[in-house]
Amino acid sequence: MWSLQLPNCRVFKDGNFSSSSSDKLQKCVVFSSFWGVELCFNDGRFTASSAVKRRQYRPISVMSSSSDSPFNMNLNEYMVTLVKPLGIRFALSVDGKVFVHALKKGGNAEKSRIIMVGDTLKKAGDSSTGGFIEIKDFGDTERMMNENSGPCSLVLERPSFPFPIHQLYLMDDIDIMYNRGRVPVATWNKNLLASNLRTSCEGSGNSGFVVFSPKLLTLNGWNVLSDGDQIRQQGILNGTPPLPFSPIINIFSAKDTGDSEWAHGNFPLEEYVKALDRSKGELYYNHDLGMRYSKITEQIYVGSCIKKESDVEMLSDIVGITAVVNFQSGIEAENWGINANIINESCQRFNILMINYPIREGDSFDMRKKLPFCVGLLLRLLKKNHRVYVTCTTGFDRSPACVVAYLHWMTDTSLHAAYNFVTGLHSCKPDRPAIAWATWDLIAMVENGAHDGPATHAVTFVWNGHEGEDVYLVGDFTGNWKEPIQAVHKGGPRFEAEVRLSQGKYLYKYIISGNWRHSTNSPTERDERGNLNNVIVVGDVASVRPFIQQQKKDANIMKVIERPLTENERFMLAKAARCVAFSICPITLAPK
Repeated sequence: MWSLQLPNCRVFKDGNFSSSSSDKLQKCVVFSSFWGVELCFNDGRFTASSAVKRRQYRPISVMSSSSDSPFNMNLNEYMVTLVKPLGIRFALSVDGKVFVHALKKGGNAEKSRIIMVGDTLKKAGDSSTGGFIEIKDFGDTERMMNENSGPCSLVLERPSFPFPIHQLYLMDDIDIMYNRGRVPVATWNKNLLASNLRTSCEGSGNSGFVVFSPKLLTLNGWNVLSDGDQIRQQGILNGTPPLPFSPIINIFSAKDTGDSEWAHGNFPLEEYVKALDRSKGELYYNHDLGMRYSKITEQIYVGSCIKKESDVEMLSDIVGITAVVNFQSGIEAENWGINANIINESCQRFNILMINYPIREGDSFDMRKKLPFCVGLLLRLLKKNHRVYVTCTTGFDRSPACVVAYLHWMTDTSLHAAYNFVTGLHSCKPDRPAIAWATWDLIAMVENGAHDGPATHAVTFVWNGHEGEDVYLVGDFTGNWKEPIQAVHKGGPRFEAEVRLSQGKYLYKYIISGNWRHSTNSPTERDERGNLNNVIVVGDVASVRPFIQQQKKDANIMKVIERPLTENERFMLAKAARCVAFSICPITLAPK
């Protein structure tokens, strides 16, 4: 036996929660799968006794799934029929999802080679009716797992993004048991409790329940708790969560021998240790966690997409947002189940100026070309004293890139300092090379396309010929065609020569074993004498209304150089960025 002092808790009486210390708990008894013990409250103290018994099950083979199921399934769902014991360890997250946490080595689930860690349990076969029951809480899962041995059909949903299994190793027992400091909740109303909570003995007194996570309540109980706690709601919505899935509040499986070995699939643990090392700093987006945002300045907030009308209301009433710049496309919103029209109408009701300017996700070139317009738009809104929420789908890339570029271009902050400032306040990974590319494109606006200063780009010129050739690169950037650069043989037919160049247009050729030749794998152009040369344009010129042209095929590799700007470059950058900004009218971009 052991005892546990009850801290100040929220008590539910007559339909309301109370945190007053004068509300004393009566005697109550509760069996909790969360603690794995019986909890009894008496005279101001919890007492608990462990009553867990294990028994051996014989292994049984896996059965195939049925294709003529009498219910609807979405494209991410699949059905599998296993013979018990399943060999699955499930986890309950704080957002109410029951997902596969681990698979028993050599168990039936692992042998099926279908079920994966991270799959969400949606439905389970009901042996009494022959149909399926929807899994609403882990009480439903417990009943399914405690039934007698035999075939069991499961409907699981595969997550739309790769489940970061290695993140499970970052959680310790304290995170799982205490759910990071959630306060206990007490209630005498059995109708507000999840199905797994029940008294272990019948008594004549007024028995109640104490739970250590509000998710152990039914939806009605959850709503009662949430509506009266706006501070908790703000805490959930503000900031990006440290884990790609909601905190786990319980882990459970069928009763089994204590020497069972659990793993995360058919792969050795060493692979996940390596994955953990490789993924340090990686970010994972979970759409089900809702909108996440961070405050960058008094007027700038950045975060993930607005999902529903209540998000708009929260941004207006709590944060004080008066304008939203959204880089999510309409197709993206539709794919995530977001009704853009409803969001736009909600913004109008709350007097929020909503501006949609789609940027293709993961497209560095599209980001580079549209970034000057985005920063100019942000500057104009700030000049009109708007408090702006800059958003994209995940809040990891496009929206923070716009804020980083704004600080770099408009406040005369170095790119390095601006990047560290934003990423220090908001968990994100902006496209830093795209910002550097766009910076040189802006400077080119006031230079007539020719940069008078240190190199801005590193170009690797590539010649595909034959082994044993002597390859030299020559052009108007090699001492006006007089100082050839010898290319380095990289194996096979490939030769490379790396040159650092400033923005501009250059002509060049190759000297192959004494013969002047041009490459057929790169663009060509004739000079004023009619000679056919290769041509390369380093960088580009920014535009208020960028026209995204298809890039010409070129074997050469061009990378942007990020370096501290000279005083003259900083002046030209500030001038060009403001020229773009003052040619934009935000009002005309808002949906009518």
